Amino acid sequence: MESSCYSPTVEQQVDGVPLPTGWKCYRSADGRKYYVNTRSKETTWKRPCTPAAGPKTACMHKNSVNGCQSIGIAVQQLEKADVSQRKAGTNGQSPGSLSPARRQNKEREIKETKTTINFVTFPLPQSTAEQQLLKPSEWSYCDYFWADKKDPQGTTTVSGFEVLLQKQLKGKQMQKEMAEFIRERIKIEEEYAKNLSKLSQIPLAAQEEGTLGEAWAQLKKSLADEAEVHLKFSSKLQSEVEKPLLTFRGDNFKKDMKKYDHHIADLRKQLVSRYAAVEKARKALADRQKDLEVKTQQLEIKLSNKTEEDIKKARRKSTQAGDDLMRCVDLYNQAQSKWFEEMITTSLELERLEVERVEMIQQHLRQYTTLRRETDMFNQSTLEPVDQLLQSVDPAKDRELWVREHKTGDLRPVDMDI
Repeated sequence: MESSCYSPTVEQQVDGVPLPTGWKCYRSADGRKYYVNTRSKETTWKRPCTPAAGPKTACMHKNSVNGCQSIGIAVQQLEKADVSQRKAGTNGQSPGSLSPARRQNKEREIKETKTTINFVTFPLPQSTAEQQLLKPSEWSYCDYFWADKKDPQGTTTVSGFEVLLQKQLKGKQMQKEMAEFIRERIKIEEEYAKNLSKLSQIPLAAQEEGTLGEAWAQLKKSLADEAEVHLKFSSKLQSEVEKPLLTFRGDNFKKDMKKYDHHIADLRKQLVSRYAAVEKARKALADRQKDLEVKTQQLEIKLSNKTEEDIKKARRKSTQAGDDLMRCVDLYNQAQSKWFEEMITTSLELERLEVERVEMIQQHLRQYTTLRRETDMFNQSTLEPVDQLLQSVDPAKDRELWVREHKTGDLRPVDMDI
């Protein structure tokens, strides 16, 4: 595994053909392409179709026969995205230039459709269409760990990514304990072989004569042969099962996990900082708006000597505060988008590592049963259930069961509105 955190590459064109408006192409750690709609945050492995006529023609890849829904449905979806975009930017109009009533209406609309939890902005389930999963046919890490959850003590929160990292570290510990178990099995085999060899050399009934004496001598010799078989079994267990379990992903693995942890944590810290700047800008805008309203009212009822120039100055400050808010929200959305992309790429890499670990253990435990069968054919009945269970080991099923129990949230973040 690479020791440094992977950063996805962005492509505006795929095979020389431009992507539809709002779509970007990224590459995961294993080189596979996936596509992200920067407006709706929709993600998919399949390439979105390039518009055939008009800027609002697109194709989606869910519940369709040929990979595309009808043009009419696609147009409606993009029109909704366009409306949402216009609401966010008010056609480029600064929120500082909105009237108090319109500003209050916009804030009410935002509150009804989105919510920010631990500095990450999510859509409310009742206010958005169902988000398409990145890997709809699988229980993938990258679709179910966006939200944070409380730790078992309920005192602090743990990020969904931290849950995934703990899964990796627990897997490493389980692998180590399996190696310790095989080590104990080796000790038993060695002790058993030692006792068999010792027993074969005891001179009891050595004076027996004739054909019976020959049979008795052969029986004692068979103990020595059996002891040799068990010694070879213990030696192969050590080299072909115990050692691979101990050495798979050595000491650097934990360091690699820490690098992933620090990388994602740094992105979350940037998100916290950007969110604080947004809140500060919101307050500044509210103060400027209030100051403008007070001065306007004073001028209207002539309770002050404020001139029209004072009103214009207050209006300029309000507009500037609105521009500052727009800039802060844009920076926040950029930081959240970066975290969003890195979460997808890194969680897919962790998923690949978990599959690799499970398949490695499966391979060496099957080798254990093969060696054991070679050692003692009479014990096949005790190994058959083990073989059957190993045959049915399924990393995807294991992941589904684990994800169902530990998932923290399946709603992906969306851009914050002004």
